[in-house]
Amino acid sequence: MSDIASSPSDPKRRFPPIGRIRSRTLLLLRWFAVSGQAAAVLTVYMGLGWDLPIFWCLGAIAVAAALNAYISLTHPATKRLTEIEVTFYLGFDLVQLAVMLFLTGGLQNPFALLFLAPVVISGTSLSLRNTMILIGVALACASFLAFFHLPLPWQPGVDFELVPLYTLATWVALALGLMFTSIYAWRVAIEARHMSDALAATQAVLEQEHRLAALGALAAAAAHELGTPLATIATVSKELKRDLGADPVVGEDIALLGSEVERCREILAKLGQAPEERYGPINQVPFDLFLEELSAQHLNMGVEIRMDVDNEPNGSQMPLVHRSPELVHGLGNLFENAIDFASRRVTLNMRWSDKAVRLRIMDDGPGFATEVIDRLGEPYVTTRRRSLVGPVAEVPSEPASSQVLHDEGLGLGFFIAKTLLERTGATLTFSNLRSGGAEVCLDWDRDSLETEPGPAI
Repeated sequence: MSDIASSPSDPKRRFPPIGRIRSRTLLLLRWFAVSGQAAAVLTVYMGLGWDLPIFWCLGAIAVAAALNAYISLTHPATKRLTEIEVTFYLGFDLVQLAVMLFLTGGLQNPFALLFLAPVVISGTSLSLRNTMILIGVALACASFLAFFHLPLPWQPGVDFELVPLYTLATWVALALGLMFTSIYAWRVAIEARHMSDALAATQAVLEQEHRLAALGALAAAAAHELGTPLATIATVSKELKRDLGADPVVGEDIALLGSEVERCREILAKLGQAPEERYGPINQVPFDLFLEELSAQHLNMGVEIRMDVDNEPNGSQMPLVHRSPELVHGLGNLFENAIDFASRRVTLNMRWSDKAVRLRIMDDGPGFATEVIDRLGEPYVTTRRRSLVGPVAEVPSEPASSQVLHDEGLGLGFFIAKTLLERTGATLTFSNLRSGGAEVCLDWDRDSLETEPGPAI
């Protein structure tokens, strides 16, 4: 069994679009940095009375302030900066910080830790390539400052100089911090974007199901409105048939008109039926009947679907379920996926008690890919071997909500099915059978299964 899909895959997929930073965000961060640098320099020079190249330091700060003023004048505050622009501005911040550190002791200055800030911002908002570029810039600046810098401002008459080994240790700690924090931030941001896009795709599917359900009410209203004019047409056709029915020229046409009117009335009568009238006395049906209705849609797929249902174990009655979009779409996707990869047979095994319900969907196909079985149900994880690249499949380059019904092998199928079914209270587990094939096991608290899910959020 493999992930659910609906159309050919695109070999050019890449990660979802990178979330670009607003101009206002970088402006605020740089103004904060400029204010902090100015406060630190003036405190050391005027408050502590320590010697440092104050005019050069203020000049470097003024350059950063001038860049901020230029951005404020040329970019709307709400403008989304391109990835190249953000990379340039963050690179400028690294170089400006390196100049300030060169003037105030190099890596001996504890504020060298601030090299982490622009790189971490890059990790949360830029691609891995541009983040690595900024890491390289930061390491190059740190390496230069390890050998070339002005003395660290200190008490007058006291020489302060760290041993080279300590400077080397500072460089190593800074390098490790840059690599770890930036890659960690990048990975967390990517997973957050994946989850956001996948949830949007799930919401799009659920909204589509609810829209389809709403069409039923719309059709009923239309049937009610069309009933009166159709009755008038029927009455007129009967009168014409009575008056002109014997006419060989128009008699047959009048008879045809009458039969078509009756056909329209039958169609409108069906459309006007409420769901409980179409599906039975109430809109709740026994779970086994619901499973048979879903599986009947796939009987022409060339795979045998076998139902294995206990007959009222422990004397409890068969669970009753609502035909909710969550159950219809979630279980329908799992059924379709099992049938797609089964060799000859798919088995639906259901057990229940007064408190719990369990459904097992088993096929005799190749089973789940071992490298991703523990991660099934996460967004952008697929077991389709033909589109798998390493342990994680490639992901789309456009928002998932616009692709979920069009792309194959995105790893969204199980995520969507799992998310929808969890809204009904289900817990899903994925495994491979010892005899070969895949198994999806769904467990419900009986009260949760028999309660209709609330509207989509």
